[in-house]
Amino acid sequence: MINSKKMSQKNKKQFGVWMDSHNATLVGREDVDTGEFIILGHVKNNGADNNSNEKTAHNQEIALTQKFFKEITGKMPNIDAIHITGTGQIQEQFISFLADTAQYKNVESSECTSNKMSDEALLEFFKNHFN
Repeated sequence: MINSKKMSQKNKKQFGVWMDSHNATLVGREDVDTGEFIILGHVKNNGADNNSNEKTAHNQEIALTQKFFKEITGKMPNIDAIHITGTGQIQEQFISFLADTAQYKNVESSECTSNKMSDEALLEFFKNHFN
């Protein structure tokens, strides 16, 4: 019984994301649900333009953050489990975005805070988290 539970844990579509408000590094398994963790890509959020109107700048920032989140999820189809790490509060916003999106509302998500790390260190971090 324990083996079958462990097997199903291994076959989940697991992803990891390191993010701050301007950059995200996406990690997933080589064959979606099996294989070694690899870097799937990097997504950049350039942020709002300098705008003298505070309301316009705020609305633009919200729209760009939503676009940033959609670009991230676009690289991770059919998520079963995701661990999000990084700096600031953007991880919590991303988890809320997932929970509010029908396709991702049942995703098992977790988060923690960590400083920026090399791609190699990030792969090791997520490998240890999911294994």
